[in-house]
Amino acid sequence: MTGKDFVLFDVDGTLMDAVANQRRVWHEWAARYGLDGDEVYAVALRTRPVETFAAVAPGADPDECLALLNALEDEDVRTGTYAAFEGAVELLTALPADRWALVTSNYEHRVRGRFERTGLPMPALVIDAASVAEGKPSPVPYLTAAEKLGADPAECLVIEDAPSGVRSGLAAGMTVWTVNTPAAHPDAHRHFPTLAEAAPHVLAALG
Repeated sequence: MTGKDFVLFDVDGTLMDAVANQRRVWHEWAARYGLDGDEVYAVALRTRPVETFAAVAPGADPDECLALLNALEDEDVRTGTYAAFEGAVELLTALPADRWALVTSNYEHRVRGRFERTGLPMPALVIDAASVAEGKPSPVPYLTAAEKLGADPAECLVIEDAPSGVRSGLAAGMTVWTVNTPAAHPDAHRHFPTLAEAAPHVLAALG
């Protein structure tokens, strides 16, 4: 693979192990509306919150839905148990600060809270759910990151764990590597079972 100028990271499942937290929050949210937690969480994995509400609770007030979700997630940031994946701190610290960014479906203040608690450094740029009109798997989040970095999409390496994120990066015309899953996404350019195994290759790709 030719060298890349920028690295764009997903957060949950890629840099930080927060899957159990996300599942618990969505199950608590679903219980408040008398919905099945597993069914709601399955939808939430594929869509942004506003789209999840429309799909699972079309008769509910979306503002109230979001207010409850925000309260549950903010409480989790303060009190939840989660950790950065092995090698994440070292990898992010080794990257030039102006050549990497976060592209997340979460909100920046929660990412900052979790990063502070786990010792992960923050980049100069975070593209979060409030930054874009369309979430993953749309290419918009990754294209927005490239634009703000002044980068050509072809210069960007995306590190992802979720199918929707992989599709987003590929649709943006970027090179996509997957981490932290047993098997590779069929369309990803490269796969590593763990972030720690990917780290030296990420640094080498950035040159």
